[in-house]
Amino acid sequence: MREFILAVQFLTIFPVKVRGGVPEEEMALSAIFFPVVGALQGLLAVGVAYLSTRYLGEEIAAAIVVLALAVSNGGLHLDGLADTFDAIAVKSAGNGPADITRRLAAMKDSTVGPIGVIAVIFAVLLKFLFLKTLISGLNRTEFFSFLVLAGVYSRWAMVPPMYYGRSARKDGLGRIFIENLRPAVFLLATLTAIVLSGLIYGLWLRQAYGVNKLVLLLVLLCGLFLFGLASVKYSAKRFGGLTGDVFGAISEISEVIFLLGVTVWLRRFI
Repeated sequence: MREFILAVQFLTIFPVKVRGGVPEEEMALSAIFFPVVGALQGLLAVGVAYLSTRYLGEEIAAAIVVLALAVSNGGLHLDGLADTFDAIAVKSAGNGPADITRRLAAMKDSTVGPIGVIAVIFAVLLKFLFLKTLISGLNRTEFFSFLVLAGVYSRWAMVPPMYYGRSARKDGLGRIFIENLRPAVFLLATLTAIVLSGLIYGLWLRQAYGVNKLVLLLVLLCGLFLFGLASVKYSAKRFGGLTGDVFGAISEISEVIFLLGVTVWLRRFI
């Protein structure tokens, strides 16, 4: 139970907190519940979507859902996205170790540069456009199901890089997960995401275009896994490893990828 509360505390602004000291191994165990916390955030977005589509219309609803998703974790992942892209924008001076040091310094800088702002704007804009398309193209049950799954998949997407990557820093929360996440935690987190997907598929998505939807979920899961591995490789070259900011960026981009995949499927099969 403590591990679940730790996951909620780490990923959201929900008013829960584990009392006392937390060993690093216990913090890493909380990754098992990342997909569950993503589902809770997705359910929050469903409630917001239901009320806003009923009273305000589809376009405003899409914007409010994006706002709710950002607020539910205090903008933590959008901040990581901005910091990561600011670091990516640091040009190489031809000295590998010095370049990495400069990029990590830019990532840690509290100010946000123009590239970071652009990254956040595009992430928010893409989410809004994809959600608007899905709201108008799917029935409410399907839309709400995919909204929950977007939370499940985007939070799970951080776990493979935590397992396969190495830390770029000797301190920080990201290092704790990277150095202490065991194979069993990775497998259990993945199993949790699969079980949640199966439940949502079986209860609400199987009726129409059932096989195609199942294939879609499998493709998205595998695609985000590969994206995570690519992020590990890119970050090792660019930053010398992974940081907490990079994990936030991975989650945000994974959410966009998920919504993109569902939108492409919608236009292809409906």
